[in-house]
Parts: sequence; C-alpha cells; structure tokens
Amino acid sequence: MLRLLIPTGSGYTWVEHTPPAPFPDEFLWADLFEPTPDEERAVEALLTVDVPTRDEMKEIETSNRLYEEGGAVYMTATVGSKLDSERPESSAITFILANGRMITNRYVNPTPVQRFMQFVERSPAACTSSATLFAGLLESFVERIADLLERVQTELDAVSFAIFPRGGATSPSSADLHALIRQIGADGDLVSKARESLVSFQRILMYVQQTPNLELSSDQRNRFKSTLRDVQSLSDHASFLVSKIQFLLDAVLGLINLEQNNIIKIFSVAAVMFLPPTLVASIYGMNFHFMPELDKHWGYPAALLAMVFSALVPYVYFRRKGWL
Repeated sequence: MLRLLIPTGSGYTWVEHTPPAPFPDEFLWADLFEPTPDEERAVEALLTVDVPTRDEMKEIETSNRLYEEGGAVYMTATVGSKLDSERPESSAITFILANGRMITNRYVNPTPVQRFMQFVERSPAACTSSATLFAGLLESFVERIADLLERVQTELDAVSFAIFPRGGATSPSSADLHALIRQIGADGDLVSKARESLVSFQRILMYVQQTPNLELSSDQRNRFKSTLRDVQSLSDHASFLVSKIQFLLDAVLGLINLEQNNIIKIFSVAAVMFLPPTLVASIYGMNFHFMPELDKHWGYPAALLAMVFSALVPYVYFRRKGWL
C-alpha cells in the first residue's frame, strides 16, 4: 500500500495512491507499507531513488544501513513491533530523505508510526519539511521505547516484591516461582529489543547530523541533538534494567535451588530415620535356628519397640539440630 501526505487548505491529509495514476503535485511523505513492485517502481521513478528490498533492509552492517546515493540519504532502523502482544518482534524500517520529501519503506505497522501519522494530520507545524517530519517520527519511536521501559520497570518492581516479600507477606510458592521466571524472561526480551532499537536510532541520529546532503536549520539540529541525548539516557536506563533482570533471575533460581535442597534434605532425613528400623527388621528376619528371642512371647513386641525407638532417636536428634 502506498499512501501520500498531501497539503490541504487547513493542513495535511493522507491519500492512498495506486500506480500508474499520476502523483499529486505536492506531497511531503510517501509511506510504503508492504509495497507491491509497481508501487516501488513508481516512487523510484518519481524521486530518482532506489528503494531497498526487504532482504537488503535486514543487513546489519552500518554501511548497508546508513548511506548516501544520488543525493538521497538512506537510513534503516531496527524497531520493535507487536510489543504489547505475546510475541514481540524486531523489524527494519527504511527512511529515505530525497528531493525535500521523506519516504518510509516498511513491512510492519508499529504503534509509533500509526500515532505519528495521525498526529501530522492534526498538527501542520510538524510538516514544515521532510527533516521536521523525520525528527518527529524519531521522537515518536523514542517516546514509545521510554513507555516500554517504564512498563518493564513497574513489572520488575512487582517481581522484586514477590521474590523478597516484606511486611509479613508470604513467600512465593513453587508455581509462583515458575511464573516469575516466565515474567522475567518476557521483560528481558522486551528490554533487549528496546536496546537494539536504541542503538539503531543512536547511529541514525549521529549520522543525520553529519551528512552533508541534508541542510538542517538550527532548530532541527537542536531537535536531533535533544533526541540523541534522550536515546543515550534511555540506553543507560535499559542497561540498568538488564542488570536488575539478571539479579532477579539469579534470585529466583536461588530460591528454586533452596526449595529443591529442602526436598532432598527431607528424603535424606527420612532415609536415615528408617535405616535403623530396617536393620533391626533385617536381623530378626534371618532364618537362623538358634535365635533366643524367637521363642519368647515378648520377642515380637520387643522387636517392634526397638524399631520405633531406633527411628525416634534420629528424629529427635535432627529436630534439635534444626534440620527439620
């Protein structure tokens, strides 16, 4: 699908464009969402650019993600999508600034893009130039990452309270510990995707301020610098969350190990307690003819009492030692 942001009397609006229909005289943003080959060729012919393919967008080398060609600036970022679902993903979006217009080539529909596309229709001041559009779109992505990290921190605080209960709260059960591990793993996956996006945006923000093919005003440069500072701050916060996730994961695994050790200890104590009675029963289970107690009426009760007594002695000893 190809959508164009075109000016109207009071602002801007989105229109869908289907090649080979002629393009409007003025548009500021061409959004290629899961484009067809005809749509790609139409944009390439109009703006004299080379829209990267889906496979080319997956390249991780910086030279394949940030480059200039034919007066156009190409920047590919790794962004998180479906972050509120059970299966968050990392995908690539390419931004192209050429001939005073911005082109986005994407195969995902993340929340920041949706929100910003709605925002520009209501705020003509955000559409003064392609660089202004690009700065606003990056800010939308950064705000989304900030919200994501805040949500993860809130969830990790809840996990921390569950692991280390205070104020007389009960300790987590075995089922709770397994659920906490799943929660920590999900939060760790979100933070890793956020860090990957932040690294990608940091490279783009540094590159866009240095490229000679873009003429940026002082206000635009200040916006990019401010966004870069936000990205660096969020990167530090994400690193802190990674450390906290590792600590909480180690704590949960430690509690699980303690629980397993207690179970093994109970089995070990039970085995030691039943060992003396088993010895007594084994002795009187031997079929020797000359065993005096076998002919006595008190032999059987005496053997039972001996087995009970030999089991109680280890039990009392373990209780005094605090092993039970």
